[in-house]
Amino acid sequence: MSLKLGDEFPNFQLKTTVGDIQLHEWLGDSWGILFSHPADYTPVCTTELSRAAKLAPEFAKRNTKLIGLSCDSIDNHHGWIKDLQAYGGPNVQCSGDKCKIIPHGDFAFPIIDDSDRKLAVQLGMIDPSEFDNKGLPLTARAVFFIGQDKKVKASLLYPATTGRNFDEILRLLDSLQLSARLPIATPVDWKVGDKVMVPPSVKDEDVKKYFPQGVQVKNDLPSGKGYIRMAQV
Repeated sequence: MSLKLGDEFPNFQLKTTVGDIQLHEWLGDSWGILFSHPADYTPVCTTELSRAAKLAPEFAKRNTKLIGLSCDSIDNHHGWIKDLQAYGGPNVQCSGDKCKIIPHGDFAFPIIDDSDRKLAVQLGMIDPSEFDNKGLPLTARAVFFIGQDKKVKASLLYPATTGRNFDEILRLLDSLQLSARLPIATPVDWKVGDKVMVPPSVKDEDVKKYFPQGVQVKNDLPSGKGYIRMAQV
């Protein structure tokens, strides 16, 4: 299976650290981020999941649920969670606008048991050049952004040797959610609060409706074409 942007993310039945879940029903009306990891008790993965858990309140503010995936068993995951909490410190779990420190042994988001590597294969997440101590291929560091309509909005794929930047994952999520609400695009290195771009596909007569505060047009390009239009939203 090769998922493209705009494809519906499969409604998998998943075995996780919080019990069996049906993905779409578990997501409800939230956005979702599914991110895979090569294995439990590995150094880079430990830094990544600890960081994600620390950022759980930020994802909750954005109505986004996190779910991890690793090619190990539920029992392994529960043991590893103790290391994650010891490495990263107390975690916070949020529901709506209410957050609480969660007890030792619990975790900020579910982790999927993919010990048979079935999902990793189905979603094309196998790293062909990295192997575990049993000679089995490791899962690559994939990230799938799932919209409220259960469609793939973005995806990232890192090799097992490179940890992900969760500040960039949040930045991308912010861009996706803003562009789902307004007909905009975000320029290079954009962050929340920066000006956005108004694409050429937005007609002049619609600009006032979407951007009542007005837009800035860069007219001093050699081409003379006013295709760079910026707005504050």
